[in-house]
Amino acid sequence: MKQAKPKGGKQGEAARRAAWDALMPVFTDRQMLPVIAPRDGLTPAEAARAGRLALTVLRHLGRIDAILAPYLRHKPPLQVMGLLRLGAAELLVDGAAAHGVVDGYVSLAKRGGSKAARAAGLLNAVLRRVAETGAETWAGQVPQSLPQWLRKPLVAAWGEAATKAIEAVHEAGAPIDLTAKPGVAIEGADRLPTGSWRLKPGAQVSAVPGYAEGAFWVQDAGAALAARALGDVAGLRVLDMCAAPGGKTMQLAAAGAEVTALDISEDRMARVAENLARTGLQADCVTADALVYDAAPFDAILLDAPCSATGTIRRHPELPLIRGPKDVTSLTRLQARLIDRALGLLKPGGRLVYCTCSLLPAEGEDQVAAAFSRHPRLAPVALDPVALGAAPEWSGPHGSLRLRPDFWRDIGGIDGFCIALLEAR
Repeated sequence: MKQAKPKGGKQGEAARRAAWDALMPVFTDRQMLPVIAPRDGLTPAEAARAGRLALTVLRHLGRIDAILAPYLRHKPPLQVMGLLRLGAAELLVDGAAAHGVVDGYVSLAKRGGSKAARAAGLLNAVLRRVAETGAETWAGQVPQSLPQWLRKPLVAAWGEAATKAIEAVHEAGAPIDLTAKPGVAIEGADRLPTGSWRLKPGAQVSAVPGYAEGAFWVQDAGAALAARALGDVAGLRVLDMCAAPGGKTMQLAAAGAEVTALDISEDRMARVAENLARTGLQADCVTADALVYDAAPFDAILLDAPCSATGTIRRHPELPLIRGPKDVTSLTRLQARLIDRALGLLKPGGRLVYCTCSLLPAEGEDQVAAAFSRHPRLAPVALDPVALGAAPEWSGPHGSLRLRPDFWRDIGGIDGFCIALLEAR
């Protein structure tokens, strides 16, 4: 739901308004949180602050609502609830001064349309109460729990302690990881054991030396492991089967492969082309449905299949709100079809990496096991986690890798992934 443009206001109102606008589609239409970029009068600093505010609300939503609940006789309209949540996030998480926060959101409500304007008094009263009494209650709360549709299978797969650790990492958020071209060292970033680079807190990607020259790109360390699992691809014809936004395509191209990047979305493929242009890397970009795409057999295929993306909640905390078990059911069907199609595009003796950024075995380990039952000539190739810079406990069934957000918890975690290497014999 789009709000009216502010006509002015106190310092910080532009960022608060942008965060409010960005959050509303998540709550009203189950949409992904949009990227808040410097536009429509926002400065880069305001856009960055708006993004942080929106993510803070989503990462702590259950805890924030629990703090607000005693002060609300009835749950207000979502527009008003969005302002209350943002105000509470600034007070309880950011530790902002109460006077500025309360006045800022009351002022924003008065400019935000009739429903919000009528709630200005409510905002004033509730946020003042939160400022007076909320901090003590907040300090005693545990990290936000995942919804039961997701939490129950995670506990069954990884146990209660691991699930709680995952929830804690989700609430903490994610650092920014980078993949560099071979031989490039990234100034101001820490080298991770797997070969990725992790920016220090507060660093801006575009300001890092080498960005303009295309020396690196943003890519979580977990995602970067998927392309590395194919091994030496120099001189091979490789299909990146669901390629956008292109991180793995660039990895493969930088490693010397002859890459075909395939994706069904024209808009997403445009991003792949932009990323390739910035980095000066080459790939054949094809916009087509992977289920019907046909070409001469490839030496190797990387299939990062569409999934629930539950392994990326630390970066996309809205996912538990907009996904559900029905989504997982339809996605697992699609994943199986994509595996079958990939094998039809693979040379005899060729290798396929199947991966998903999901925490659910149904989209990872179970899919791999089902593929073996459907294709008797398909064989697993064991991945050595230590050789890839990972830890021995990252090993999964059939020689796969199982990544969880609580791995590397002391340095910021890693996206959840299942990565399996399969060979067509």
